[in-house]
Amino acid sequence: MMDYKVDFHTHTWHSDGLMKPTEMVRLFAEKQYDIVAITDHDGIGGVQEAQIAGEALGLQIVAGIEFATEYEFEGETLELHMLGYYIDIENEDLLDRLRDIRKARKERNEKLLQALNDAGYELTWDDILTRPKQTYVGKPNFARAMEKKGYVMENMWDFFSEIPKEKISAEEAMALIKGAGGIPVLAHPAQIKHIGEPGSEEFWTKLEKLIRELKKKGMKGLECFHPSADDDLAGKLAVLAGKCYLHILQGSDFHGEPEQIAKL
Repeated sequence: MMDYKVDFHTHTWHSDGLMKPTEMVRLFAEKQYDIVAITDHDGIGGVQEAQIAGEALGLQIVAGIEFATEYEFEGETLELHMLGYYIDIENEDLLDRLRDIRKARKERNEKLLQALNDAGYELTWDDILTRPKQTYVGKPNFARAMEKKGYVMENMWDFFSEIPKEKISAEEAMALIKGAGGIPVLAHPAQIKHIGEPGSEEFWTKLEKLIRELKKKGMKGLECFHPSADDDLAGKLAVLAGKCYLHILQGSDFHGEPEQIAKL
């Protein structure tokens, strides 16, 4: 049986990662990976560049994406991250919806920048943007700009959450992924809030119910192996995925931070 070195959850600078797609592909090739999926948030801008580099270096690059979504479950609105794999990056329905999402993100980011300035943190777009022609700006970009300017804010992520991002439904995300020929997968289940402490009896009961609901609506896999899950939890997630006849995925959620590079 042949072993493959894979990472099905990575981000380039086309979303909130720090590395160019070509740089990231070169790094993974040097580390002797066999398959890497590019799963940038709400966009596929880095996929083609990565695939060209991967072909040259003998590394298989999977066209992917990650959506932050909402899902109504037992009286709670859950934030679920849906990964999509092997998608057609030229699918018109997908591209049209991504344009809408980018527009909504831009409007939200303008409100967030104004709120930070109103709170006394003087930032401009020049502080936020890290490269020419950057089209994606997320909360990590604001956090890095704050750190660079020497600003310290208690509960920074809570502050960011006061200006919520408009999210699509999990059902729509899965439909978009499937419509583009892809495979929908639930990302890092240990990070889902409002279903109990990871590893608790409540967690396993609610997670299995949630997974079975999502499977009926088109979900095909579960990201079991992720930094948010220790070995014991990851193993039990894999057992649950098998019980529910789902693909078992492994991803590092790579963004290019030095500590992540050191662990490759």
